[in-house]
Amino acid sequence: MHFDILVEDASGKQALTLLVPRIIGQAHTYKIYSYKCIGHIQKNLKSKTDPQKRVLLDQLPRLLKAYGRTYAGYPPDYHAAVIVVCDLDAKCLKAFRQELLDILDHCNPTPKAAFCLAVEEGEAWLLGDTAAIVAAYPKAKRALLSSYENDAICGTWELLADAVCPGGAKALSTKGWYAVGGQKNLWAQRIAPHMDVDRNTSPSFCYFRDKLRSMLTPS
Repeated sequence: MHFDILVEDASGKQALTLLVPRIIGQAHTYKIYSYKCIGHIQKNLKSKTDPQKRVLLDQLPRLLKAYGRTYAGYPPDYHAAVIVVCDLDAKCLKAFRQELLDILDHCNPTPKAAFCLAVEEGEAWLLGDTAAIVAAYPKAKRALLSSYENDAICGTWELLADAVCPGGAKALSTKGWYAVGGQKNLWAQRIAPHMDVDRNTSPSFCYFRDKLRSMLTPS
């Protein structure tokens, strides 16, 4: 089985590059493509931005149609799927998932695909493994980490920043979004190596893990 995995930012790619092999094993292949931001699904499913700007949801209708055509040309014994990974943020889970499924309905041929949403943000998947955070940041505020409710809509990256960064989210925010993005990349680089994919308590991460495994075919 081969997976083409589309993620909304560089930090997501950093983490998944380490985690996906632990989920699917060595008998299967994958490639991860990161985008610069999530963007929005256009109502007419027509992109309004230059593809080089790499805005995930804006480009998604075009991308899924292209994967459908590409996969249709593969030999019958070669199996592939596209996995879209992005943050839910403050969106309604049911409504957003339906928007994504509606894009697939406009693809002919339709690629094998799955949509995996990090609830609330990608940092929720890191927070699903407190032991990994403490291994990467031994001085992390454990009481704060233990107070976190998995996949809560609570300002996820801010909570992680408060737990592991000097001055917390407030100090980090004063440095601007570029600094926040850099810190998110650092979290992925430092925490993901310690993560146990079968120990994770984030429901949205477990959905991602189990969805990949359910799509595996005999090698």
